[in-house]
Amino acid sequence: MSVMDALRRRAALSFEVFPPKTDAGMAQLCGEDGVLHHLYALGPDSVSCTYSPGGSDAGKNLAVLDAVQSDGRCDPVTHFPCAGNTKESARRQLQTYLDHGIRHILALRGDSSGLRAGSDFPSVPELVDFIRREFGSAFTIAVAGAPEGLPDSRPLEAEMELLRRKQDSGADYIITRLCWDIDAFRYWLDAIRASGIQLPVEAGILPVLDQAETVGEVLSHSSAIPKSLCRIIAKNWILPNPFVKDPFDADVERKKADFRKAGIEYTVTQIQAYRDCGVGGIHLLTRNRYEDAVLIVRESGLLDRLKTGS
Repeated sequence: MSVMDALRRRAALSFEVFPPKTDAGMAQLCGEDGVLHHLYALGPDSVSCTYSPGGSDAGKNLAVLDAVQSDGRCDPVTHFPCAGNTKESARRQLQTYLDHGIRHILALRGDSSGLRAGSDFPSVPELVDFIRREFGSAFTIAVAGAPEGLPDSRPLEAEMELLRRKQDSGADYIITRLCWDIDAFRYWLDAIRASGIQLPVEAGILPVLDQAETVGEVLSHSSAIPKSLCRIIAKNWILPNPFVKDPFDADVERKKADFRKAGIEYTVTQIQAYRDCGVGGIHLLTRNRYEDAVLIVRESGLLDRLKTGS
């Protein structure tokens, strides 16, 4: 079943991985009994792989996607940014993906500094329009949605207008940026539907597993932190205390374990809340780890979608 079929007929599930920097990392991700092998057991509809134009991961991005394509268990999806791409470089790279049987793209803005450094695409709608003009319907195109507004602090109205332009340019579905505030997400989803944006939506989720990672991601996305997540962070806070003789927390390992346990429960509840909103699917960032993804998918009931079609 294709990604679009899954989004229309039942809850879709996708995973995101990144290109490892070493051969050992590639073997751990793509090799026998590797991360991908364990993710396939969860019945995903697609696996996406990140990509930085001109970066050291450019070739490994294709190698990861080739592995997913060769395995034949789900659709491979490449990230593809405006930043750093001219029309010629985009045309060449997109044709390479097609030649490798990779027909799904997540079109992104990418690093804003790259937009000033020779990109022919000032924003994602122009990239989507270019792909449609050059390749017709050869690609299924996902685009990003920002439930809490755009990262450069433009208001939600600007996000909706940008999404409308993405839809009009020929995008097929939306994968949202990370959002921990379910109320903000509901408001955004209702607002885009009321404005005429009817593209299916996958909710992007980073499992809450590590305190430093969670706080860092929340800050980098300028996201609101719900009270329930604040309580988990505060209860297990690990911080040097300058007012005691030994300023370091002696209970670090227990707090890490407790945070992970509470974070998994929080993530499961978050997934269930997003599904109750009526999203078309869940897009889970794995950080190239499978153990927690397996537990979260099973605990959240996402495996049941394969049996019930819901």
